[in-house]
Amino acid sequence: MSAVIILALGLAVMALGYLVYSKLIVEKIFRLDPDFKTPAHEFEDGVDFVPTNRYVLWGHHFTSVAGAAPIVGPAIAVIWGWLPAFLWVVFGTVLFAGVHDTGAVWASVRNKARSVGALTGDVVGKRARSVFMIVIFLLLLMVNAVFAVVIAGLMMKYPSAVVPVWGAIAVALVIGQLIYRRILSLAVVSLLGVVALYALIGIGPSVPVQMPEQVGAMSGNAVWILILFGYAAVASLLPVWMLLQPRDYINGLQLFIGLIILYGALVVFNPTLVAPMVNADVPEGTPSMLPLLFVTIACGAISGFHGLVAGGTTSKQLDKETDARFVGYFGAVGEGMLALGAILAATAGFATYGDWSAMYDAFGKGGVNAFVDGGAYIINNGMGLPETTAATLLTVMAALFAGTTMDTGLRLQRYIFQEWGEIYNQQWMKKPAVATLLAVGTCLVLAFGAGADGSGGLLIWPLFGTTNQLLAGLTLLVVSVMLMRLGRPVWYTLAPLIFLLVMTVLALFTQLKSFYEAENYFLLGLDIVVLIASILVAMECAATLKRLRQEKAEQVG
Repeated sequence: MSAVIILALGLAVMALGYLVYSKLIVEKIFRLDPDFKTPAHEFEDGVDFVPTNRYVLWGHHFTSVAGAAPIVGPAIAVIWGWLPAFLWVVFGTVLFAGVHDTGAVWASVRNKARSVGALTGDVVGKRARSVFMIVIFLLLLMVNAVFAVVIAGLMMKYPSAVVPVWGAIAVALVIGQLIYRRILSLAVVSLLGVVALYALIGIGPSVPVQMPEQVGAMSGNAVWILILFGYAAVASLLPVWMLLQPRDYINGLQLFIGLIILYGALVVFNPTLVAPMVNADVPEGTPSMLPLLFVTIACGAISGFHGLVAGGTTSKQLDKETDARFVGYFGAVGEGMLALGAILAATAGFATYGDWSAMYDAFGKGGVNAFVDGGAYIINNGMGLPETTAATLLTVMAALFAGTTMDTGLRLQRYIFQEWGEIYNQQWMKKPAVATLLAVGTCLVLAFGAGADGSGGLLIWPLFGTTNQLLAGLTLLVVSVMLMRLGRPVWYTLAPLIFLLVMTVLALFTQLKSFYEAENYFLLGLDIVVLIASILVAMECAATLKRLRQEKAEQVG
């Protein structure tokens, strides 16, 4: 099968989804109001609440929700064949992710930019809020601890990426001043930022920065992880316009240019998908595709982390409520496009089926390495760029996205501690510096408490997919209840909610069996916790919707 045909089909369906389906959703279901006063204006403080140009905010939302997950998940899931991964990414983006992200922004904006977890107590009930907060905390711990490991590993393996990755922060600081102070137009600033970023990528291979394998008593990997958390702590306290917004915006532009290069090389090279359409000969130990496909690919199809970003930082910066369509739905489409690129790189970026099967000789293999190596092979053959330069380009893309997600993730974790301080009347916890220290401290305890090299977060990563999809289900529950109370159609959000809960519970039972057989009792215990949370969510969902139907029936009567 030609990779170009798959590319064209995927992009066509996503474009149709944004142009047609999202229009239906925002006009008939959410009914976004251009005159509604958003929290960015109501509570403007120049730090967290800042009315933002929708293109800049799209860059923040898109790059924060993307991270490395829409690369890693699809590039692992192709072990079951390229067709299942392709269908889930494309239709999941259009029917699930776009609706979920737009709905989460809308729900938060209509509730003073409170996080979806916090407003669950008002919309659904205190029990649901307690479950939501536990799931959010677990998910943010995983994202922050694991993405630090991913970035550190990339910089250790590809030293040519170190200068571009850290240089991008300096570029973002300058861009932030130029945009916020309105010194130059957005178009000029965008051009300068992209040129500077790609100049750094060009310089990277000439000035590789290799961290020693051992630095004193610590591994080089652990040193990078400590540096990353130190940076993320400072970044989470800075005003959003100073670093978070401009960094995410420039990274968003960089991704689209990177995708244009990858997609352009695909069109010129026109490689064949060497991976099987559906793999009937998976390596021994590979779990069943159903239901694991739907939790292995979360980001890129639908992801609960998107709801955290939508209700955590995005809703505080939304200039007009109608911008939620472009920021939320098109942000999901951007992530779907990245996931599609990962699928094609991981299935068409190998010369032969033998090369591909050597990469995918066990479940969990592939991931970022398959994306970087496969993508570099395609760009080299299609555009003529040296493979080292192409690999640096893709590595920087992956590392910058993981970095922006980590920035936002730590800021969100700080918000969670502050909201806990509000809920439980703990004034000391509401202070930004204290909440940030608590956020960093819990991540470091996980990272180094379960692994001397800082990779402890990987210990609980196998539960990321199920926890993430459970969170997406909780977000859709909140949105569905809000819609039902307003007398609007709920099946557009309720159908994805039911599907996700069923697949998540089935996946948790599947993992429960594998953890028990492997005698991994720590993950077995965590799996049971998440499973109980999933069942509680399902029960809360049924009880809430039943109660609302009864209330409406009484009103009619």
